[in-house]
Amino acid sequence: MKPKKNSSSINNDNQAENTPVIVSKTQLKAQADALQDLGVKLTTLPKDRLKKLNLPEKLMDAISESKRITANGAIRRHRQYLGGLMREIDVTHIVEQLEKWDGKNKAENAYFHQLERWRDRLITEEPALAAFIEQYPQVDTQPLRALIRNARKEQSENKPPKSSRELFKLLREVTAPDTPIINEELEDEDERD
Repeated sequence: MKPKKNSSSINNDNQAENTPVIVSKTQLKAQADALQDLGVKLTTLPKDRLKKLNLPEKLMDAISESKRITANGAIRRHRQYLGGLMREIDVTHIVEQLEKWDGKNKAENAYFHQLERWRDRLITEEPALAAFIEQYPQVDTQPLRALIRNARKEQSENKPPKSSRELFKLLREVTAPDTPIINEELEDEDERD
């Protein structure tokens, strides 16, 4: 048999549900600072990315104006103004998009670092060529060998690394076969316009 709830326990349950969540001043300040930092981060984005975010016109004007402000005090006040504007809008889609772009940039950076390591290994280590050919059998070995040979020669003679740059480009083409297709599609779109 269940115990009966008396009226005082029912009132306590309703009061707990209706009690507003208390947010401390420290938490409010941290949230305001985070929104201000997000506003400042938006000022560093190029115009094409800002357009993709579909920001309110007032915020877009403030972001474009922030690039013209040079005085330290004015910069600080403008950042606070940006933070205030950011509090008026829902920023979840902005944060999500920025995280996607940051993730893509991190992946691209990791890819380029991998290519740089391959290039350095190919120039300095003899067995690296065989390892590269084993991993990427579609590579045309003749231009690859010529670029490695020229890069080694340039390095030993302290000349500018022209062949090393060309080797990097070749490695990028070999390891990312989608890149030329994308470039061709862009050229086709340009011809249509």
